[in-house]
Amino acid sequence: MMYQKKKFRYGYIEALKCWVQELPYQGKELSMIVLLPDDIEDEATGLMQTEQQLTLDKLHEWTKPENLDFIEVHVHLPRFKLEDSYKLNSPLARLRVGDLFTSKAGLSGMSGARDLLISHIVHECFVEVNEEGTEAAAATAGIATFRMCMPEEHFVVDHPSIFFI
Repeated sequence: MMYQKKKFRYGYIEALKCWVQELPYQGKELSMIVLLPDDIEDEATGLMQTEQQLTLDKLHEWTKPENLDFIEVHVHLPRFKLEDSYKLNSPLARLRVGDLFTSKAGLSGMSGARDLLISHIVHECFVEVNEEGTEAAAATAGIATFRMCMPEEHFVVDHPSIFFI
């Protein structure tokens, strides 16, 4: 189990009964967003409900800075490693760039070779969470806050959840 105790953007979506945790990667241009439903008992709750309500617009709304608190959180994530690759020839052909894969590509200016074409375009992706984290770094900012004695927040991913990069 990966464990970090840092300041992160963290919040709760009342209508969805789901916690949101942002784990920024080094450089802070990308983040892992984890949606953790409260209940996973049946199809009317939890992960399935979260998936059914999920749209790009809602994800943007849920993760807006004003909808998440920047607070210290104890984050517990299970270790996992995902690797995959995707051939992009068919999706790119549907986007009308299919000529890249034929002799009509007109790429001879790149090398001087006649009938130069692209045979394959492959996208590879890799995500790993381990004891060191996800190479995530805590966001740093100079923020003045009034602190009261508050309970510590724990984000424990011990049941099905969804994550995005």
